[in-house]
Amino acid sequence: MAFPFLQRGNLTEFARHLSLASDTPSIALENLVAGIDNVRHDVVLSPKFSEVVQQHIFRLISKYGAVEDLASDQLSVPKGPPRAGGPPATIMAQMPKVADPADYRRMLGELHLAAMGRAKKENSVALDLLFRLAVAKFQRAELVNQYGRVLERCRARVRLFEGPRQPVTAKALETRDRLASFQINKKSVMRRTGQDLFQTLRETEKEQLAKTRRSLFGETQAAAHDYFLNRLIFAEDARDDYLNAEHYVMLGNYERDPDRYLTMHGIAVAYLKSLGVVGEGEEFAADALLNCPENAQEIMAGGTPDDSTPKGKNQRALLNAWVDRLERDSVMEHVIASYEAAPLLAQYSPPINPQQLKNALITRSERKRVEGLLEEHGKISPEHLQHAVRRVESCRGADRAKVAGRFFSDFTRYHRDLRRMEALLAAMDSVNVISNEKFRALSAINNTLYEFLLPEEQKPAEDKVIHHVILKADIRESTTLTRTLSERGLNPASYFSLNFYDPINKLLPKYEAKKVFIEGDAIILALFEHEGEPGLGVARSCVLAKEIIEIVTAYNERSRSAGLPSLELGIGISYQDSAPLYLMDGNQQIMISRALNESDRLSSCSKGIRKLLEDRELLFNVFSFKTVEDADTGGNPDEFLLRYNIGGIHINEAAFQKLRREVSLQGYDLQVPMIWSKTKVRVYSGVVPVGQGLFHRIVVRQGKVAHIDARDFSLKQQTDRSYYEVCTNPKIYEAIEKAQVTAEAVAR
Repeated sequence: MAFPFLQRGNLTEFARHLSLASDTPSIALENLVAGIDNVRHDVVLSPKFSEVVQQHIFRLISKYGAVEDLASDQLSVPKGPPRAGGPPATIMAQMPKVADPADYRRMLGELHLAAMGRAKKENSVALDLLFRLAVAKFQRAELVNQYGRVLERCRARVRLFEGPRQPVTAKALETRDRLASFQINKKSVMRRTGQDLFQTLRETEKEQLAKTRRSLFGETQAAAHDYFLNRLIFAEDARDDYLNAEHYVMLGNYERDPDRYLTMHGIAVAYLKSLGVVGEGEEFAADALLNCPENAQEIMAGGTPDDSTPKGKNQRALLNAWVDRLERDSVMEHVIASYEAAPLLAQYSPPINPQQLKNALITRSERKRVEGLLEEHGKISPEHLQHAVRRVESCRGADRAKVAGRFFSDFTRYHRDLRRMEALLAAMDSVNVISNEKFRALSAINNTLYEFLLPEEQKPAEDKVIHHVILKADIRESTTLTRTLSERGLNPASYFSLNFYDPINKLLPKYEAKKVFIEGDAIILALFEHEGEPGLGVARSCVLAKEIIEIVTAYNERSRSAGLPSLELGIGISYQDSAPLYLMDGNQQIMISRALNESDRLSSCSKGIRKLLEDRELLFNVFSFKTVEDADTGGNPDEFLLRYNIGGIHINEAAFQKLRREVSLQGYDLQVPMIWSKTKVRVYSGVVPVGQGLFHRIVVRQGKVAHIDARDFSLKQQTDRSYYEVCTNPKIYEAIEKAQVTAEAVAR
């Protein structure tokens, strides 16, 4: 959003044309029932997933704590009788097994997808957010729990070497030292474990979840979902020096530090006030501006403005004002030292505390103290420290401004993630992850329990069909084609089989489509939606139809190169919001459904219309016309429509409306040549998940039935009645991609 600016001296003039974003992170869990405590929402997570999470975190903590052998199940018991009070067998039996990281990653993705499917089925994005909050809360709790379990396992191993009759061996001393080191380095172990969990979550989101979520929900609650891709989500301490130095900027941690977070936040707010973007007493508005790192680019170009442009000159003035403020508040040297200290941590810390190392780059007394400590710890060379000191002292002019601009950008990223983490923690407080069987049963019997289970853990739903989709693929001019092949001494049956039936048969398992009927020049397929399933029947039918067209087109190119005739298809798709009926012919079931008749009409092509349009180069393959007034039809006006369908996919109104509920469709208006003139065409684009991380884009055109004069094919008028076509022409998909790129550029 753009902010009106107050007029305050010269800086407000430089800032007058800025357009700044503002954000106040929050997560709303709407329309969810309260649990048994009437405050929080009760959640039960998959038992299999929960167990694998515990095993995975146990393994990570053991790995980063360098105690994998001490925490393992295989005990190396020292010689001699066990001491009284040694580790009981029950302790060892309770220790978690070691999980395969691939199992954790796989189940993480599967459970997220299952939760999204349920959220889509119940039309509640809040369900997906509830699930993600529960998983994050559970993993944060298990970080603490599993550290305790690893520690107990290591202590049990140490006790094996102790006792009045056990000799003090080198192995015993080494084991005791390693246990002490594991405890001393707890913060480092927990940080590295948390970052490993975050990295897996981010990769799973990018590779599996993001596309599916956009496909199902569009941009609904997109900002809230971004909160979970927060590097602080599994951090034990958001002020961790190592984490901040690597990914943000290392601020002060102690009350005496002039660059601690609260102080720097106050400096940044005062700076924004000096620009006139917020007034006195509007700290909340200033805080919202600091939640948007893109403002650093807008205000001061991230520290590198282009002085050759008017905007760049304004940004240079604003950047200089930021440098002056940091200088006046005596924190500029600390800012520079923060960046110079970051690459030194790997070499000097430990034994040197990160804050002590940063301060050694600024003050001579602290530097002497650090050099003395380095000498005590094995004569570590201070050479790199001294080089960094010289870089801090020589940072002047443009370099100083560049560092200040970088700091503003990094600080706003850190501030944003802190505020998002606060929103996450507040939302997690409203989630009760139940592990007690008694509470689980109580919540379930009161219908207040939200269970998120893996597909194999879910109770088998009744195999009850609640909706169905019929797809008919019809070959044009099949009689003429058969006669042509026979006259040339070729086999029509094998031709149709190799070029039509066999390729389609290979697609059926992928989309769980069933053959209803096959005749010489057509195939009728059905896709069923069962109770308890996400329900993507129409979307999957559209992708199946598009694949059929693409496959037949590819076979046609090969046939033409061999001098054989081509196949021309017309596909009709009809959705019915009920299960089909069946009658029995002996042991054979025969389907009865209105969708069968409608798909037949939708796949048809009027011979007269075909002849009129066959030589025209059109971007679309489906058209509908009428030649009489609706009042003259005496029945269903659809039965009197003239249809054109060559290589096209014609879907009914019910299918289009169902498709809009199944996936997120974005509307576009394209200016393209049509039958009578170049005109604006309304199309809808969406992405359909088809399983195993695969997605297919579909574009649906909403056309208007044209009222024509049958004598000369002239247009009388465009009616208000719509028809719908799943587009197959690659040029339409290219046009959509260009429109999306343009829209994204405008948004930026």
